[in-house]
Amino acid sequence: MAQTTPAPIALKIDRADGVWLYDDLGNAYYDLISGISVSSLGHQNQRIAEAVKAQIDKHMHVMVYGEVIHDTPARFSELLVSQLPETLDNVYFVNSGSEAIDAAMKLAKRITGRHSFVAQKEAYHGSGQGPLSLMDDAYFTQRYRPLLNNVYYIKQNDFTAVESLPAEGVAAVIVELVQAERGARLAEVEYLKQIRTYCDRTQSLLIFDEIQTGVFRTGEFTAFQSYGIIPDVLVLGKAVGGGMPLACVITSTEKMRAFSDKPILGHITTFGGHPVCCAAGLANLECLMDWREELNIPLKEKAFRDALKHRNIVDVTGKGLLLACHIDKRIDIIELNKQLLEEGIFTDWFLFNQNAIRIAPPLIMELSHITEICEKIKKVLDRYSF
Repeated sequence: MAQTTPAPIALKIDRADGVWLYDDLGNAYYDLISGISVSSLGHQNQRIAEAVKAQIDKHMHVMVYGEVIHDTPARFSELLVSQLPETLDNVYFVNSGSEAIDAAMKLAKRITGRHSFVAQKEAYHGSGQGPLSLMDDAYFTQRYRPLLNNVYYIKQNDFTAVESLPAEGVAAVIVELVQAERGARLAEVEYLKQIRTYCDRTQSLLIFDEIQTGVFRTGEFTAFQSYGIIPDVLVLGKAVGGGMPLACVITSTEKMRAFSDKPILGHITTFGGHPVCCAAGLANLECLMDWREELNIPLKEKAFRDALKHRNIVDVTGKGLLLACHIDKRIDIIELNKQLLEEGIFTDWFLFNQNAIRIAPPLIMELSHITEICEKIKKVLDRYSF
């Protein structure tokens, strides 16, 4: 299999259950990253497994986008939009977050007739050439240029930068409400209001990338619902598929019609909205909605914040169960994670922050698990004295 780093961790996973991963020797590890915010209900959730099996017994792939209707994706679409403002009432399923961002960018160009975008510095929207064009870090982009031109980069919460955006507008402004790969950094509400005002004034689309934050990761169904600011286009991925590869673009029915005419097939995908993936996603969302009060994500966030106090912990940022534990910069994060693995904790770091531990466990993690994990983290940090 292809490797994407010179020295992959190469942990051989034999099976997974709940909040646990097990290697081929039977060693157990707390899963502190959920496959990068994917497995919200943990591993081997029975309702998801049964829904997948039931759909397989009916049919797998036949034809997704075309002139046929599948009950499962249709029901899933209805449930998704029922959780959102009425202006977000139409769903386009794709296979991954990167593909969803690319589709959202195409939709913005089609609707506005413009070809420029605004993105945030240190944002990550995916690896396709469209999403990659939104990344300002030359380390990740220089070998793949030329990419899309006319992308303006602003720093999260920089009001001066927002004021200097093109007066004539852009196709879209694309925002992560929690900049995950920067170390789980939150947008300020006044900053988002200023962007919303700019988009309204210039008729630019406001796209919220909630690939990591969506589907209750931060406590609300989407992070934007706690801000009271509604996007023109919403992108969901990762957890939306309940462990299966699935993402979606959600906007108004009127805007989505732009993909169906002049030209037809304005965006097309063979496997997007696959009925088996949608069966998993539907069961996942139904279960999360049923268990929302019991999961009590704000309480679990507080438990992590209260327990992660140590001389080598600088800060804990983020929201809900998308957190970053920032450590002393003198500590090598790769070595630290190796030591955590030896203690039975599987975690990683962030693309744009080499001094923080990712904390994005399954939402079903119990308070006793959190206590044990934090004690182990502090035990490892005790080894460092400066």
